[in-house]
Amino acid sequence: MTRTVPDRLATFPFPFRADTFRYSTNVEAARVVVATEAGEWGSGILHLDGDYAAEVAERARVLERDPTRLQMLPHMRPASWDALLTMLRELEAQHPEQMRLTGSGRELVWRNDVLGVEHRFTEGDDDSVPGGPLGFLGSQIQDDVVLLDQREGSLWADAGNVTFAADWSMGFDTGMRFLEIHGPVPRVHEEGILPRAERFLMRLPPGAEYRRLNWTLGVDRRLDHATEVYPEWAPARRHIATAPAAEVGRRVHLRVELQHLVRLGASGAILFLIRTYLVSLEELAQVPAWRERLGRVLAELPADMADYKGLSRFRHRAADWCLSGT
Repeated sequence: MTRTVPDRLATFPFPFRADTFRYSTNVEAARVVVATEAGEWGSGILHLDGDYAAEVAERARVLERDPTRLQMLPHMRPASWDALLTMLRELEAQHPEQMRLTGSGRELVWRNDVLGVEHRFTEGDDDSVPGGPLGFLGSQIQDDVVLLDQREGSLWADAGNVTFAADWSMGFDTGMRFLEIHGPVPRVHEEGILPRAERFLMRLPPGAEYRRLNWTLGVDRRLDHATEVYPEWAPARRHIATAPAAEVGRRVHLRVELQHLVRLGASGAILFLIRTYLVSLEELAQVPAWRERLGRVLAELPADMADYKGLSRFRHRAADWCLSGT
């Protein structure tokens, strides 16, 4: 008999292929299905799941509280519209029965039956879409969005709608070079990983689509771990280091980012999509191979990498739970 698992696990992009983890570019072609012990993931650029409505509603709440999470330098307006139209067409292609982009010329209509949205707008007119092009895009997809401009031999993060950052700030990073943004990441400079990654991205032709995975741990099912709200989520990390085993299993979550990199055709900008998935250790334990592998990865993780990811206080506690249940 085939064992069934919850939908959240069936489409979860488990990030580890070995019992150790080190930073690498780990970039691969997008739209390639990956089979896992629980199911599969990766068939499309965008993935809408059972948390779709709840997560776009959460993004709206975050933006209402802190509008600085949405940034767009003036020269990125064409790229922002390019990103919006490209992703609306992607949604339509993946969900043709429920989503449709119609119209002629610059006058367009977007219909999203899942969310109950029907909106008429004028391409290029920021005032015709709520929140401008990136604000409207963020209301239709679960992914955070960053747009990278290419100039002066570098990539620049010049626009974005990022409400679910993992201890970083879109407001702070806007206008920074790709290499500057990743400056604090340990080991990648000595090994030349970042310059190679930037060169790879700058060579992408129009329409190219790639993806990579990133991961960390969080406490509770909280998407917004931005630097701006550090006082809201940091105390839980300190607490969980000495919490009972049952609380560790319930509250500690493996947080995985499925990141897509798409060279937009009309503007030439690079669209960086960040889709965040969360599963608790208790949920993860329903796939024993995942529980054991995560435990071994956490136990072996070098101290500097654990510190950068903010795991130093509780990663051994999480590793012990995965490996022994205590």
